[in-house]
Amino acid sequence: MPNTALGASDSAGGTVPHVKGSCSKGNSVSSAFSVLSARGRGAARLAAAALVWGLATAGTIAAAGTAAADATPQSQGGATATIGELKTYGSAVIHDHGEDSWVSAGLFEMSVDNGGTLQTYCIDLHNPTQRDAKYQETSWSGTSLNGNKEAGRIRWILQNSYPQVNDLAALAGKAGVTGLTEQDAAAGTQVAIWRYSDGADVDAANPRAEKLADYLQKNARDLPEPEASLTLAPTAVSGHAGERLGPVTVHTNAGSVTVIPPTDIAAGGVKIVDRSGKTVTSAADGSRLYFDVPKDGADGSASLTVQASTTVPVGRAFTSETRSQTQILAGSSESTVSATVTANWAAKGAIPALSAQKNCAKGGVDITAANTGDEAFTFDLMGIEHTIAAGASQTIAVPLQEDQAYDFTIAAPTGGEKRFKGVLDCKTQGGAGDLSAQTLSEPSPASVGGSSGGTDLAETGGSGTTPLIAGAAIALVVIGGAVVVLVGRKQTPPQS
Repeated sequence: MPNTALGASDSAGGTVPHVKGSCSKGNSVSSAFSVLSARGRGAARLAAAALVWGLATAGTIAAAGTAAADATPQSQGGATATIGELKTYGSAVIHDHGEDSWVSAGLFEMSVDNGGTLQTYCIDLHNPTQRDAKYQETSWSGTSLNGNKEAGRIRWILQNSYPQVNDLAALAGKAGVTGLTEQDAAAGTQVAIWRYSDGADVDAANPRAEKLADYLQKNARDLPEPEASLTLAPTAVSGHAGERLGPVTVHTNAGSVTVIPPTDIAAGGVKIVDRSGKTVTSAADGSRLYFDVPKDGADGSASLTVQASTTVPVGRAFTSETRSQTQILAGSSESTVSATVTANWAAKGAIPALSAQKNCAKGGVDITAANTGDEAFTFDLMGIEHTIAAGASQTIAVPLQEDQAYDFTIAAPTGGEKRFKGVLDCKTQGGAGDLSAQTLSEPSPASVGGSSGGTDLAETGGSGTTPLIAGAAIALVVIGGAVVVLVGRKQTPPQS
């Protein structure tokens, strides 16, 4: 079944137009039509995305820091990649509250920074895909897989289906299917994943893909979360000048990693050393690294990066700092992975080490502040003053609402700043009541298509024809008004 074909067979033997749906790369044309045709649990999310795009609004929890602030993603390291097109896919239909939405189901391709390619399925069915969004390898705890008791079954599906199993004849034999194509295999695998990641009532349009999806769902077994390709722990350290700051432990599946100290470390006389004080330029899993700071060095800060070439473990999650649907890894070429740690030092006073991590179990972001200085460290976070005593460490939970953007800065005593930004995306479904609370950081082209019975399907292939563009422009006005009315109804009682 060619990817561009129209009239793909559905499970009932009829035909449906091919559409790129919720698991496809969004574009400005598809956004307008997709929101108008979306139904059920995903409609609120899509409407909110269209509102942001159409009205060009943006929001943050607190004011961003100065341009000099260190923008810190809530990542512990690994692969960073840019999402590309949906490469291998078929069609599927989502059944939701008596309505059917036709979508594309299959494999995305991602380009890894500094070299490498990833193949991913999506695990966030009702969330749109941001055009050319940047993604970062992430632990399950920072995604909608947190608390999902079926997450391990998704990993089993990934390891026991396409593309990890690229012998289609063997895969077809296990599923009791004949004539399985790559498109069928990708669609069937994605459908089976959605049933566990989103709890979706979804079927593959093609009978072969549907039979594969049923086989995978029935036979899936629980597997543990895979280890990260590369992380450093902790991601921030601090201490007095004249000390070795650390240790920072390397965790990786690579045979070795390259230690890349920034130029300002060499210029300031700071070295990266092992426990014995020997300068290191490479490390391995379990290695412990230290910042060796001269006693007469000026107060300051620096960071080091470790980098490796390895394959990213199947089942690792990928999230974006923009509001773009979460992905899960199905295959990896040899790829460049990296992780960074920062260090602060001073002769006296407060010496903080600041880090942040998304906490989907608590619905927010955890800010950890460790003060290795000899004076208390006081800082303001979202209008609230916090004080960390000398020698103490504290984790501050910042509660957020689903899909809420955040961007805040903490000033350090030495004059530097630490900036944390991102979007909380911990759920796979949204409700109409969520609209008034959603704050989106950037335009998010929606990509779910279809309507009841498949008779008025959205075309999201990005044809760029003049009539379609004109229709999108008109639809934007309608969408903007419709969403404003929904929000207004949430906030304002009806008048008699």
